[in-house]
Amino acid sequence: MAVQLNHTIAHAHDAEESATFLSEVLGVAAPTRFGPFHVVEVDNVVSIDFLEVDDGYEIEVQHYAFLVSEEEFDQIFGRIQGRALLYFADPHGHEPGEINTHDGGRGVYWADPSGNILEIITVPYGGWPS
Repeated sequence: MAVQLNHTIAHAHDAEESATFLSEVLGVAAPTRFGPFHVVEVDNVVSIDFLEVDDGYEIEVQHYAFLVSEEEFDQIFGRIQGRALLYFADPHGHEPGEINTHDGGRGVYWADPSGNILEIITVPYGGWPS
């Protein structure tokens, strides 16, 4: 069997809110519960499992990038704009209100309610393998 990423854990001050936010913006199935986690599954059988932490816990911001088709990009980007979310062409927030065109595709960054950085791209970094 090939080694595959199955899931990762994302800390959130309100796990249900962050999981619901991600599933709605990406347009994937609503989160499910598994123990203390609110689980968002994406199409390649990988999940982000949101775990609620105490308000006093300082969340170390993580970055989650999703490879999407051009059509999915348009749909997701439309939901980002529809929610009037701040978005950026870069992960540091230096290019607000713009998207990038790295490797001939499109990409955009925004934050979830707990401050984690989310990204959608239409072409993997470095381009498609030849």
